Amino acid sequence: MDGSQDSTLPRISLARSARRWWNDAAAREGRGAAARRLLSVLAEFVRDSTPERRRRRYGDAEYDWDHRVNTTSAAVGWRDRLLGLFHSPYQPTESVLFHEMIEAFGEHTGIDLSEFVFVDLGSGKGRTLLMASDYPFRRIVGVELLPALHETAKQNLSCYHGKSQKCFAIESIRGDATEFLFPDAPTLLYLFNPFPESGMRRLIANLEQSLRTHPRAVYVLYHNPLLEHVLGDSAVLKKICGTHQYAVYASG
Repeated sequence: MDGSQDSTLPRISLARSARRWWNDAAAREGRGAAARRLLSVLAEFVRDSTPERRRRRYGDAEYDWDHRVNTTSAAVGWRDRLLGLFHSPYQPTESVLFHEMIEAFGEHTGIDLSEFVFVDLGSGKGRTLLMASDYPFRRIVGVELLPALHETAKQNLSCYHGKSQKCFAIESIRGDATEFLFPDAPTLLYLFNPFPESGMRRLIANLEQSLRTHPRAVYVLYHNPLLEHVLGDSAVLKKICGTHQYAVYASG
């Protein structure tokens, strides 16, 4: 799977995304609880559409200003924000925190990053891909479902020139991250809550199958691990370190 396949993917259906969200929520929580959560989600969407909330979303613009890119959440259109509610809302990782997580990960594991592929599932506008290029990864791959975010990511990758950049083999792929064909090489998988629980379980099942087919070193760096119990249920992943902000799992 590569970027050349982007144009073959269909437009994401808002109605189908909402229906799938509803079916998953109703099956897990019951129809009454799912209806209440849906109303809460839609109310938050309305509040988030006010001018004041939009100004707040520009609060993470320092990285964009420094690097002349567009990765903030403020410029995401209403349709993609609504789709995000049924998949995962777009939120870029803070630059300082990302580097802290990578440095701590490297110190704990002692691995040679040049042997690893960095993969960000739910990569949005590509900020994490750009930040990862400050490290000597073998290559860097992002996967994003929403077309508008993916197109912005490609533009960011094409114009980015970082003074500390060490990896130049970077690509953004448009696709369903739960069905991503993982590289056979050692991999550092980055997650920032890209899916609801049903999607996370599909992802982990896909990763487990990949590891059974091609045993290798795989680490999962999970930022803001709200669904960490899903990784904890895996038979092939073991938690090796973490804080309240992130958790790191390794293939056993």
